[in-house]
Amino acid sequence: MIDHTKTPFFTKLKQYATKGVTPFDVPGHKLGRLKNDLVDYAGINLFKLDANAPRGLDTLSKPTSVIKEAQELMADAHKADKAFFMVSGTSGAIISMIMATVKANEKIILPRNVHKSIINALIFSGAMPIFIKPDIDHFLGIANGISYQSFLKALEENPDAKAVLIINPTYFGVTSDIVKITKKAHEHGLVVLADEAHGAQFYYSDELPISAMEAGCDLSALSIHKTGSSLTQSSVLLLKHNRVDEKRLQSTINMIQSTSPSSLLMASLDTSRKEMVLYGREGISASLLLKKKYLEQLKSIPNIEILDIAYAESRGFPDFDPTKLVIKVSSLGLTGFQVYRLLADEYNIQVELAETYLILCIITAYTNESDFINLVNALRDISQRCRDNKPLENIKFTYSFPETFCRPRVAYHAPYKFLKIEDALNEISAESIMIYPPGIPMLIPGEYITQEFIDDYIFYEENGSIIFSESSGYIKVIDRENWDWEDDQ
Repeated sequence: MIDHTKTPFFTKLKQYATKGVTPFDVPGHKLGRLKNDLVDYAGINLFKLDANAPRGLDTLSKPTSVIKEAQELMADAHKADKAFFMVSGTSGAIISMIMATVKANEKIILPRNVHKSIINALIFSGAMPIFIKPDIDHFLGIANGISYQSFLKALEENPDAKAVLIINPTYFGVTSDIVKITKKAHEHGLVVLADEAHGAQFYYSDELPISAMEAGCDLSALSIHKTGSSLTQSSVLLLKHNRVDEKRLQSTINMIQSTSPSSLLMASLDTSRKEMVLYGREGISASLLLKKKYLEQLKSIPNIEILDIAYAESRGFPDFDPTKLVIKVSSLGLTGFQVYRLLADEYNIQVELAETYLILCIITAYTNESDFINLVNALRDISQRCRDNKPLENIKFTYSFPETFCRPRVAYHAPYKFLKIEDALNEISAESIMIYPPGIPMLIPGEYITQEFIDDYIFYEENGSIIFSESSGYIKVIDRENWDWEDDQ
């Protein structure tokens, strides 16, 4: 019988921190023999727990005792065969699972609205992306999931594909038909990977959409810190079935992970798993009841709309994550970016992100009633202040994804130069450019630069979005005059 009240790694770490060790190892603070601002605020125990794999605390790269046991408990909690603690975030988990399953020039089917870490994995691995265009809501300016039919078409056109990656769920809560896609992919010999950066909560509640492991996927990358309760940057990579070479996966993880993994991050994963197994279901249920209680109040606010399961079904998708509170605010006569800033600056409310027409709030097992009350009151006040505004003009987003010229890895290693954004039309990008959050690239290495991209870049920049690029106002492009294309294939 699995005992989820245990925290094997954290328990051993506490014992080590309190047994009066004479520390002739790293870290340099020697288990907290210092006085600084962080100690004053957070306390000495923070540093006492910051040990660096001493004798008895196991080794993350080859666990044999307490880390091994903690990972086994994590696997059981998530209905997986194996679980790997990731202290390099879900980005590290995603890079590891892609590098372990597809090699250079091998094909992987995936949505185009993937996180930048997936593009980075394509650069590291040299794999060939077969992009599926996701469902695009041209009037809200957001990308949703992929349809089963679009996957079948990609599979028919690329029968030599080795893997498929599914986002479960998208940033805005929509889920694709992960069960059907996984079943068909396995019938054709594909390994199925899931990006569950925003789906860790699925494993702890029957009120939420199906998880990747329950759907039969082979690998899944989970951000326990996003919708669970661990510290930021702590994540988990789950493995199920025997379609993936476990030794290759472990060696790939060891290449990506730090050789000095944070014991604080691992302890937070260990304790979060215990907390979520024992109390997560109850906490999520309570939060969803609170959402239901205040949803009618939100919907009654003039010029405020809520996206929910009805929205997902209207777009042809099977489910919607109710822990995503997606609020359409454009009828206030304000952009989502403006409402985002108003909520933060004038009401001390931090929402997850903004888009032109929307804001997104994340609900977890730890969202409480005062959170909902504050949000309702703030939006009601903003609505009253904007009662004479005209709604935003209905902008129809082009949201077209650029044509691909070459693999991301080839473009990344090609000779390059920098051009002003407005002068880069029809050039080939040598970098990823994205809005953060959510970190989905508008452009990736190897794609042509279109007028639509240039217009979108300028629009987001004017609206105060954080644009990640190598040089503000400029773009890194392939220097085709000095590029021997054939030698780079």
